[in-house]
Amino acid sequence: MSAHCCHDAACASPATDPRWRRALWTAMLLNAAMFVIELGASWSSGSVSLLADSIDFFGDAGNYAISLAVLGLGAVARSRAALFKAACMGLFGVGVLTRAAWMLGSGAVPEPATMGAVGLLALAVNAGVAVMLYRFRSGDANMRSVWLCSRNDALGNLAVMLAALGVLGTGTAWPDLVVAGVMGGLALSGAWSVGRQAQAELQGRPTPAH
Repeated sequence: MSAHCCHDAACASPATDPRWRRALWTAMLLNAAMFVIELGASWSSGSVSLLADSIDFFGDAGNYAISLAVLGLGAVARSRAALFKAACMGLFGVGVLTRAAWMLGSGAVPEPATMGAVGLLALAVNAGVAVMLYRFRSGDANMRSVWLCSRNDALGNLAVMLAALGVLGTGTAWPDLVVAGVMGGLALSGAWSVGRQAQAELQGRPTPAH
């Protein structure tokens, strides 16, 4: 739907919408907590996909903090912040793909029970955050980047749980590595989408279709 036909919180100015500010604070704190939990679980289980997800939680917590910092600034500052976040998403994607490729030759098999349990907890957190942010998904590039991070995280958690089942069933690390690769691809796709919209906003062009 066109922004001119919008009447809900997603169309309000981010700086003046208290629901947007509260949602960002909640999302930032939840993501910071999950980073610590998943980082420990990734080391204890040997899972690359859990490690990728923990780094993603850390990056998202930082992204939410940036979004809070630019709430009171103008549209140009918010678009530039979105460009920075797009670059972070892209770097995360490249890093995960590189790590997955490096782990191909190690032969280590992760522990599936920990992967599944922590993946379920992470899914509950990210699904809740995604639902909370859903109303803001059609805002500017800065708001859209926050929504995309939450959506990608929830999809990533489902993939981690499927990887745990795959590792349990096959006794190999391949499901874990494949999921890590998918998560890296999602990050690159989101970075491209957010960066393209932010560039269009900075240049005063119509924003690309969502």
